[in-house]
Amino acid sequence: MFKQLLVPVDLAEPELAKPAIDTAVAMARSTSGHVRLINVLPMTPVMLAEYVPPDFDVQQRKNSEETLAALARGTGLEPGHVSSVVRQGGIYHEVIEEAKTMPADLIVMTSHRPDMRSYFLGSNAGHVVRYAQCSVLVVRN
Repeated sequence: MFKQLLVPVDLAEPELAKPAIDTAVAMARSTSGHVRLINVLPMTPVMLAEYVPPDFDVQQRKNSEETLAALARGTGLEPGHVSSVVRQGGIYHEVIEEAKTMPADLIVMTSHRPDMRSYFLGSNAGHVVRYAQCSVLVVRN
């Protein structure tokens, strides 16, 4: 059974992750498992670095950590059964790396309905499904 669950959250649209969070919380409760929420910050492009404040990355990380921690507290799980982490880099790559680091038994993530762009470029959920070393549950919105 799945006891270590990882849930990627896009803090620009946290309500989209709610179905995945709710699913992971229900699974964790049934197995006395642990849920970890992850948010991945994009790297600041070098060409924009001179236009943003020097502490931009630090502030962005701090805001993300606070918001994600609040989401984790809002799950209703006991503090020992829920955690959060913020990583920086490519979304699907960092989700897969965090799943290895935990190690996760299951990644529970929300996916948008496919559109033409994702058919040609692929989506983050699609990449995670293809390359994760653990099981992946994709909850549709």
